[in-house]
Amino acid sequence: MKQIRPILLAVALACSSLASAQPLPMPIKTEGKGKSGATVQDGIQVRPMPRYRVLASAERMDEEAAQQYTQLMGQARQKGALVPDNHPEVIRLRAIAKRIIPYATRWNPQAAKWNWQVNLLASDQVNAFCMPGGRIAFFSGILTKLKLTDDEVAAIMGHEISHALREHGRGQAVKSTATNVGARLGGAIVAQVFGLDPATTDTVAQYGAQFASLKFSRDDEREADLIGLDLAARAGFDPRAGIILWQKMAEQNNGAPPAWLSTHPGGKERIGQMQVHMGVLLPLYARSQNTTVGQLPPYRTNATD
Repeated sequence: MKQIRPILLAVALACSSLASAQPLPMPIKTEGKGKSGATVQDGIQVRPMPRYRVLASAERMDEEAAQQYTQLMGQARQKGALVPDNHPEVIRLRAIAKRIIPYATRWNPQAAKWNWQVNLLASDQVNAFCMPGGRIAFFSGILTKLKLTDDEVAAIMGHEISHALREHGRGQAVKSTATNVGARLGGAIVAQVFGLDPATTDTVAQYGAQFASLKFSRDDEREADLIGLDLAARAGFDPRAGIILWQKMAEQNNGAPPAWLSTHPGGKERIGQMQVHMGVLLPLYARSQNTTVGQLPPYRTNATD
């Protein structure tokens, strides 16, 4: 499984775009347009969607993502790695997603048309991803090793969904001139995760090195962190979980983030950004709980070993 970590980082497919490494602006507590045309959502200021992403076909990417997600889940089922629908953790993940998804259209109106799916793969990988079109998968290792609370699961899920909502992958597809990222990458994952003959996907050898080098940009990660917590907070999940989540990840990986989040920015920087924006995020959460920020109880997590 260690051999596929770089590929699994990329399979969030379509979740990365090379952009500037400048920090996101400080919170602005207004709706509308901020400086440089950035969009402001309840104080969270984000970059405009890159114009060049239109050069990659969203329809084609969605079709390929659907095909590869179906293939991946089918192979997982054959190998006994697809956790059944009635498993408590699958029910839990889908319940969390059900609460988050209604708020996705704030960031991308097309999400209302997505065929949302949530599945769990039996693997000790500390990993999760969301393909274009709302196709989500968690690896059981991220739940068990980090002993995640529902709030922490929501922080991860919101983060991965945000990459898809902001169409980071379309920008990456343009930059890499690989509009069929989904098909090639999906084949590589199926081959390596489930022990299939790589020859079944004739493009793996040619493009494997390219896909392994795909990284999330710093601004993509910052954006996904904040939008993910925005989604979680509106859905009634405590955004302070994002800070605890990163602390757990650092402990799990001896101070370094896991492979799927191994590139920019560092954990301390991301925690700092979350703390800066708590003045915006906590009121959203408090409102969902019909209370005030001052009346919120301290955040409680599950201790890890």
